[in-house]
Amino acid sequence: MKKILIANRGEIAVRIGRACREMGIASVAVYSEVDRQAPHVRQADEAYAIGGRAPRDSYLRIDRLLDAARQSGADAVHPGYGFLAEHEGFARAVRDAGLVFIGPTADVIALMGSKTAARAAAERQGVAVVPGSADAVPSGASDSELGDLARAIGYPLIVKAVSGGGGKGMRTVTDPEDLAGAVRAARSEADTAFGDAAVYFERRLIRPRHIEVQILGDHHGTVLPFVERECSIQRRHQKVVEETPALSVTPELRRSLTTAAASVARAVGYTNAGTIEFLLDESGPFFFLEMNTRLQVEHPITELVTGVDLVQWQIRIARGERLDLDPEAVLRPRGHAIECRIYAEDPDSQFLPSPGRILDLQVPSGPGIRNDGAAEAGLDVPIDYDPLLSKLVAWAEDRPRAIARMRRALGEYVVSGIRTTVPFFLWLLEQPEFAGGSFHTTSLDEILRSRNGRPFVDPTPAQEEVAVIAAALQAMLPAGRGLEFTAMPMAPVSRWTAQARLDGLEGLPARALRH
Repeated sequence: MKKILIANRGEIAVRIGRACREMGIASVAVYSEVDRQAPHVRQADEAYAIGGRAPRDSYLRIDRLLDAARQSGADAVHPGYGFLAEHEGFARAVRDAGLVFIGPTADVIALMGSKTAARAAAERQGVAVVPGSADAVPSGASDSELGDLARAIGYPLIVKAVSGGGGKGMRTVTDPEDLAGAVRAARSEADTAFGDAAVYFERRLIRPRHIEVQILGDHHGTVLPFVERECSIQRRHQKVVEETPALSVTPELRRSLTTAAASVARAVGYTNAGTIEFLLDESGPFFFLEMNTRLQVEHPITELVTGVDLVQWQIRIARGERLDLDPEAVLRPRGHAIECRIYAEDPDSQFLPSPGRILDLQVPSGPGIRNDGAAEAGLDVPIDYDPLLSKLVAWAEDRPRAIARMRRALGEYVVSGIRTTVPFFLWLLEQPEFAGGSFHTTSLDEILRSRNGRPFVDPTPAQEEVAVIAAALQAMLPAGRGLEFTAMPMAPVSRWTAQARLDGLEGLPARALRH
């Protein structure tokens, strides 16, 4: 394997490119018209345009991705996560083109990508699944038939898309009168997001924890499970903070979880990196939830506590190498790691996306800090894609020290020009539910509701702060140039920064405004 095409963008494309460089493998980037100057493009050895800014016109175009692979002479394709990473047709097309797909086979992606089929595979291995419908709800089912099926499962329940993930195509139902409307809404969202409107019913567990197990499988029959990840801090079914190891998991439970995960993966002939997800009921038992047939967003925390480069192992497995890792070592965490997903979102406006130009960016560093990102000053954050800017990870000898280190790093994280979730995370890490580890999958939504709309950032700067910044800006201007000044709440290190427009031109350096 000499050259890998990275069929993705943003921070995961940068992450894969770094692994390629360390392994002496050439990397090929692809880009839409809006990503022409993006960091993942500049850092690759080669780059090819694949279409318009909308994903359907670029990153979801299998034909254009394969054209780029042919033009570049790439002999392998890494899908990253998102876009086509779990698309069986893409995996099959890559292999039909004579290229190596760095991931599982198309047949396994199809099998485990269907939540109902994956549940059946787990049950065949004796792994308990959350009570629910064995098959997709019939598309022509009447309201009465829907009600009969739901009553057999019990309320509260969740209407869930058979395909896809990321919290899309999901509706919680507690009142039978809301069932039909929830099914219609979930089907519509699933069809839009995944091109598959099929849904099924699943019992909603009360106060569960979301625990997942990373696995690697090679082409020689070896499947290795890794120490678990705690993914219960979620907002509207989407993870925002992950950590490892999980406070709620004893060594005995870890052995049971990882054994179950490995048995499911081994039974379906799984190869490369994947993740088995479980729900841990507050009363004790755990249930298989689903499998993600790709690299996870939160893979860095596993890398930090095990010392294993998962992306490099994806590549090594794809080229036929044997897994020679110590199976016991990857189950023994070395310290504790926490990841915060830094999004270009406004936490004071219902976490709406905050696209725009990044005027200044100062990312934290220092002992135990890792920032996997693809943002930089001057970059325009588009509205067309997931607003993830970076994944900030803190490692330390134990959880209290990791939390303290993450607080310090968040305090050093400065972004101006757009809003981010940094202030939200600083608030979250101070909550007793987080500090004490007494959280479950709906804890965050509950404590956010209890805030009653209180802002995460003080919306009104002191008059003295405005005056000092305005005076500093004016002093920097050439004689006769005018200034239009707007104060904006930003990251905690500099609570206030500014945007300036000089005769129609943006762009005084925000670092000059920090103090």
